[in-house]
Amino acid sequence: MQEQLPFMLALVAAIVLIEMLATKLRVAYPVLLVVAGLLISFVPGLPKVKADPEMIFFIFLPPLLFEAAWSISFKEMKKWWRIIGSFSFLVVFFSALSVAVVANYFIPGFTLALGFLLGGIVSPPDAVSTGAIMRFVKIPKSTSAILEGESLLNDASSLIIFKFALLAVGTGQFILQDALINFSWMVAGGIAVGLICGWIFMQAHKILPTTAASDIAFTLIEPYFLYWIAEHLHSSGVLAVVSGGLFLANRRLTFLSSASRISGYNFWDAFIFILNGIVFMLIGLELPEVVDGLRANGIPLGTAIYYGVLVTAVLIAARIVSSYAALLATLVFRPGVAPSVNNRRRMWRVPLLLGWTGMRGVVSLAAALAIPVVLQESGQPFPRRNLILFITFLVILLTLLIQGLTLPYFIKRSKLFEFSGDMPEDEAKLKVRNELAVHTLRLLKAKHEKGEYKDSHLQRMIDQWEHKLSQPESMKMSEETKLNYLELLENQRQFLAELNKDPQLDEEIIRWQTYQIDLEEERVKLL
Repeated sequence: MQEQLPFMLALVAAIVLIEMLATKLRVAYPVLLVVAGLLISFVPGLPKVKADPEMIFFIFLPPLLFEAAWSISFKEMKKWWRIIGSFSFLVVFFSALSVAVVANYFIPGFTLALGFLLGGIVSPPDAVSTGAIMRFVKIPKSTSAILEGESLLNDASSLIIFKFALLAVGTGQFILQDALINFSWMVAGGIAVGLICGWIFMQAHKILPTTAASDIAFTLIEPYFLYWIAEHLHSSGVLAVVSGGLFLANRRLTFLSSASRISGYNFWDAFIFILNGIVFMLIGLELPEVVDGLRANGIPLGTAIYYGVLVTAVLIAARIVSSYAALLATLVFRPGVAPSVNNRRRMWRVPLLLGWTGMRGVVSLAAALAIPVVLQESGQPFPRRNLILFITFLVILLTLLIQGLTLPYFIKRSKLFEFSGDMPEDEAKLKVRNELAVHTLRLLKAKHEKGEYKDSHLQRMIDQWEHKLSQPESMKMSEETKLNYLELLENQRQFLAELNKDPQLDEEIIRWQTYQIDLEEERVKLL
């Protein structure tokens, strides 16, 4: 362990540097991480990295899903639940079916069960990759909500397909009635576990005398408990984490203090960044070992690459076809919620772009590595395991490189979302601030008239809020004023650092005041 520690630390440092480079180049960092991992794997003398499937599933997947559930807009999910549901379940199943049929027909030795196994592995698009790419383009809130909501639920549907296919390959039989019962329990049981345990966790936060540190510790262990309990009940751990995460996120204001929310946001932002970085680096690091496995089975590398390209093309085509089918169904059954663009030509381009967002990543990697080496029933080597692993790695690599690098260009070139109908961000922020000022002033005056507020500073507070309402522009700080104010805050920090040299002053007080300045700086940056 001590021998590998320097390598792991260097890996984390490389992830941070690559993310900086990706930001500078305006490229999604998962793309560069996969490529970097692949290049690092060829450096002689470095220890070989072998990803444990249990590590990917249990260590990485629950917190990644949990954080995504906390980040998504539940309001937008409810608004677009029909299309999110269709993309999360119907599109995933159609993609898996397409891969199964093509693999059965074109790849020697692939039965339909093996094809569904491969389809279940590669069918779910990756939320992290899509989110990283969307940072560099402007898309409507509705499109963003659909992609985020889909990415939360499609992992569960694809892993359910994967488990049933794995069972069919291992036993050689598939009983539809049993499969439907098991499927229903996996979905219903997973959601029930998430909601029940989420409620218990919320009560624990409320009842126990927690601090910001202990609240963060609780939120860290919660996704692991949700996943572990659901899996031991043979239901969907993914759905348990997602439903529990959504339940808690929608009620965060009722059981988390402001200090817990501020500290938790910073902690989870850094934690998830490192987890994502390690997983995407592992994709590149593992590829040479998978290639060695192909050679051991006597499968030519060129042939395996052909199969990988074929499956990738099928996945992209299936998603595009599904996107157009969803648009047609919306136009027929729900024309009021059809994509709102300024002409029909652009409307028919929207599904093409939605279909092009199917980058694969973490879940596909975890599922592929979870394939057992031998069949449990017979003890024979698992059929085509190394080929399935290689195709999965190639699908991840190709979708990240081809779709990931071209998607921002296509969105900007098509100009589809220039007239999305969304309120401009600056205007929306100003509207929220104005509504908040009206509410605050009404409350202060009501309290003042009832005599509930007897503080001598009350009138000053009322005057300040009346000034904000009478001069809305005062709520929006100009760039020049912002820069000057930030410079003032920096000078205050430097003064406190000098003041800290006084041996009679408690350093904790200095740190507390510095923290207040830091909070003020972050507030000003958001204006």
